[in-house]
Amino acid sequence: MDAPAPAPRLARFRDLHRGQRGVIVCNGPSLNAMDLGFLRREVVIGLNKIHLGLGRFGFYPRHLVVVNPKVAEQSAAAIAAMTCMKFVGARAAVHLPEDAFTYHVPVLKPPVLFSTDLTRGFREGGTVTHAALQVAFWMGFAEIVIVGMDHRFAFEGPPNAARRMEGPDPNHFDPGYFAGQVWDNPDLALSETAYAEARRVWEGAGRRILDATVDGACTVFEKADYRRVFGL
Repeated sequence: MDAPAPAPRLARFRDLHRGQRGVIVCNGPSLNAMDLGFLRREVVIGLNKIHLGLGRFGFYPRHLVVVNPKVAEQSAAAIAAMTCMKFVGARAAVHLPEDAFTYHVPVLKPPVLFSTDLTRGFREGGTVTHAALQVAFWMGFAEIVIVGMDHRFAFEGPPNAARRMEGPDPNHFDPGYFAGQVWDNPDLALSETAYAEARRVWEGAGRRILDATVDGACTVFEKADYRRVFGL
């Protein structure tokens, strides 16, 4: 299979945050156990439908990463209206056209596990968080702190199966996140394989990833208490 065409527009983001600390805010319900106002002082990469919480979280992301076409279709208008830099995976691109804030990213396939060149694309790895770690690497962050990556889900059926969620969504910070909508069952094994490669690449470059999720179930990354990390 031929590699996807490169995306030269993404070259402008190389080393944009060189040597800085960044925060990837995932969408798990543990966000509701945190006072997130401190993030207004941090460089935040938000994911997917983070817009659903911005009215109460007290921060606004500098960047946003979206890879799932269902997420893009369901929230196209809200995501398009966000005034941050948006990195949209090629599978979701039809729902979010490129503009001054929106950049399409080619999606890579095996054997690539982690891309260090965003102009060539990123690997989804079963989770938007993995894509965001590749965006962050390209931007040159020295350290990424992850919050809200609960890494536990209530679902029925096999991984990656498309299911309609009946009733409130128990897996995300907002009960309306996927309520009454179709979502894709998580693939935790694939995610963990992707995360392990992300850790290897980051640490091989002398950088680090900290998982500061409250009661997070992922065991791949170095754990940290967000209150200590951010001096709260």
